[in-house]
Amino acid sequence: MKIKSIASTIVFSVALVFLFISCDGKEEEKARSQKPNIIYIMSDDHTTQGFGIYGSRLASLNPTPNLDALAKEGMIFDNAFVNNAICVPSRAAIITGQRAQTNGVLDLEGAIAPEKQFLPKEMKKLGYQTAIVGKWHLHHEPAAFDFYQVLPGQGKYYDPEFRVQGENPWPENVVQTKGHSSDMIMDATLDYLKNKRNPDQPFFLMHHFKAPHDDFEYAPRYEDYLADTFIPEPESLYAIGNHGSEAIRGTNDSLTRIVGSSVSHRNVIRNQAMNIYWNDSTIYKQYRNARDIKPEEYVKWQMDEEERNYTSKVYQDYLKKYLRCVKGVDDNIKRLLDYLKEENLLENTIIVYTGDQGFMLGEHDYIDKRWMYDESMRMPFFVRYPERIKAASRTDAIINNTDFAPTMIELAGGTTPEYMQGKSFKTILETGNEPADWQKATYYRYWMHLAHRHQNPAHFGVRTKDYKLIFYYGKYWVDTDDPKATWNKESWGNDFTNHTPPAWEFYDLKKDPKEMNNAYEDPAYTDTIADLKRQLITLREELNETDANYPHIQKVIDAHWND
Repeated sequence: MKIKSIASTIVFSVALVFLFISCDGKEEEKARSQKPNIIYIMSDDHTTQGFGIYGSRLASLNPTPNLDALAKEGMIFDNAFVNNAICVPSRAAIITGQRAQTNGVLDLEGAIAPEKQFLPKEMKKLGYQTAIVGKWHLHHEPAAFDFYQVLPGQGKYYDPEFRVQGENPWPENVVQTKGHSSDMIMDATLDYLKNKRNPDQPFFLMHHFKAPHDDFEYAPRYEDYLADTFIPEPESLYAIGNHGSEAIRGTNDSLTRIVGSSVSHRNVIRNQAMNIYWNDSTIYKQYRNARDIKPEEYVKWQMDEEERNYTSKVYQDYLKKYLRCVKGVDDNIKRLLDYLKEENLLENTIIVYTGDQGFMLGEHDYIDKRWMYDESMRMPFFVRYPERIKAASRTDAIINNTDFAPTMIELAGGTTPEYMQGKSFKTILETGNEPADWQKATYYRYWMHLAHRHQNPAHFGVRTKDYKLIFYYGKYWVDTDDPKATWNKESWGNDFTNHTPPAWEFYDLKKDPKEMNNAYEDPAYTDTIADLKRQLITLREELNETDANYPHIQKVIDAHWND
């Protein structure tokens, strides 16, 4: 009887152990199979110079303490690039995983209909509830999302209204808010997370700030932020050096007064004083007098001491406005992180942060974006997910914004659809290693020409880790045989009386990271430039980015390819 009792006890104990093992195994399996939430955060025109983690001249100001801390808990990308540094084409590339000629969005008038809103459609197939809050800017209703609360077009900085689902057809259902857009957009995101999502289902949320897009209208609480601080200035603000080419400078610098909107008085069509002092009639009138300069005087531009002082004042005011908008973004990021921590959502949520492109903060005396220069085409990009991504990791692997959608789809457990041109960099995130066959270059194209008074010539090019090659073809953007066959849309506000000549630019980024010396004519780089041109041909063909449909442009390319 005693032996039987002992045996029964042993059997019971073993069964109990197996039960615990089985339960633990199921819990582990459940944990492994639980899909992570994904929050994709994007600010408008938040450039890498406006962070601490990218080590720019502004890093000492500590402009993004919350974003920096978030970035250091994951992987930071040093070579993330946009396909076209302008809002709508960039957002179209992100939502479709496709290039401009494939998704059909070449300029600001492009749009993405619901059937082409591929990223949310693919996430829904993987069991995610999908939402977008903030700036949308792709014109059609974001109907592929389960939930949306988006700004109309660019939206307003103060008291923004949002378009939402409702009884009436898009875009007639409107929600009015009171406050600054960065706060209101975060309020909408937090309301969605608290009250509108299904807690039993993983969510994919795109949160898009309007800030720090111009006109840099910051929340009043930041009026004193950096008020008594001198903002470090780029050397290239005052000295252009051998930067650029005849395409943007003209013969004997004859185009410098009309190409590339400026901080200084240099550009008489658009400069930053016109932008940031518009509400002060006295100052605005004084600074706008620069527009009275006649075309024959364009070449006489110079940066004398008086102009340096003026430019410095404009730059200081410009950067303080910009960084106050950035401060509002950074503070609102903390609100989101605090909520995720309180609700125990942080560890199982992949957080992606980026800008929709870069932005020129006075480098080469430029404002705005559009350029293929690094400050404009480089995107801030980092990802936090402790379960799979090592903290304090960093990579110089080249990624492009068409790669974002494939990567998020694969992080969610899916596979990249064949119709997407981007490539998933999930392996890089999880291992920290760049695969041997990973892309070694990225292709860029700015389709618009002399548009929106920023007056940037149309151009395309290739960027590797070490070099950059740019071709400007703007002079022949108008088809002289068929003037209607152009992209001179009324909304661009172009002035085609000043055509820009075709020209090449080449920069050795190892020796010249600030792109001060166009070394295209340097014979030491003949072989390197020839190789980059071969890469350009290959990329244009592989990405469906040739000019087969624009023979007047291809004619220019052929005529000047070997210049």
